[in-house]
Amino acid sequence: MDEFGLIEEFFTRPAHRPEVVLGIGDDAALLALAGAADTLAVTTDTLVEGVHFSRSAPAFDVGYKALAVNVSDLAAMGARPLAFFLNLALPAADAEWLAGFRDGLFALADAVGLDLIGGDTVRGPLAVTITALGTVAPGAALRRDGARPGDRVYVSGLLGEAALGFLLRGGRLSLPSQFQESVLARLDRPWPRIHEGQALVGIASAAIDISDGLVADLGHLLKASGVGARLNIRRLPLSDAYAAARPAVGYDPALVFGDDYELCFTVPPARVQALAGLASRLPCGVRDIGEIVAGAGLTLHDGEGVYTPSRAGYNHFDDPGSL
Repeated sequence: MDEFGLIEEFFTRPAHRPEVVLGIGDDAALLALAGAADTLAVTTDTLVEGVHFSRSAPAFDVGYKALAVNVSDLAAMGARPLAFFLNLALPAADAEWLAGFRDGLFALADAVGLDLIGGDTVRGPLAVTITALGTVAPGAALRRDGARPGDRVYVSGLLGEAALGFLLRGGRLSLPSQFQESVLARLDRPWPRIHEGQALVGIASAAIDISDGLVADLGHLLKASGVGARLNIRRLPLSDAYAAARPAVGYDPALVFGDDYELCFTVPPARVQALAGLASRLPCGVRDIGEIVAGAGLTLHDGEGVYTPSRAGYNHFDDPGSL
């Protein structure tokens, strides 16, 4: 059983409160609170030492990334960052480590406008849980269930660089020196596309952030929307670093590794021109990689035939070292 099957079997159930606009099954829950002008978006993620980061990882990077993965979820909903809670399990109160962690955490919090408003600290194996809050106008949130046949499929930024950083750090890939720093930075300090998500409100019909890999995350969007998709992998946005590595690694790192924290979103044909007009607000760039089709499932092709990746995407119950 994978993590999503586990959630669906044991923890998914209908909401009983009318304030719950959207519950389990998207990048964030949506709550409509009485008297509030905006809808509240709420998301939470946990990072565990030995699973999401190594014991030797700089504390700054752990703090930064723990918050970044939550901000990315807010971005996928088109939400504006508001505040966050921090729950921290520590094996010991190491002042030097905590100072670095704090600096990384607040570097991103200040950059995107999030206030720390509470949480909990306990003794135990090192783990970081953050719950982030954002706001979005009523009915305006980007969700996974709005894609329709004929919509174009887009991704922001570049795919696969975090995967290259992971392989490089593990000694499984050699890269020219001019690319090494950039791919490690994409792995350790991803920049969540929070401004891009807000810009896509009213244009994108559906959206999701790419945390478990394009194939897996687009698959969640397709399932929620009840549609399929056909992608051309030769249209994936890949960096010069990836071009240098592709003869050795192929396309799979860009398709199934995850940790990209880019946005995958769909746009109806009638709004494609409006998306083009957003270029100045989307400096990371966006790339049309395929289309939504009737039916179910995701088909990948490379212009010559069907392409089948080695796996569907990241799963917490897989071998964490496999790719």
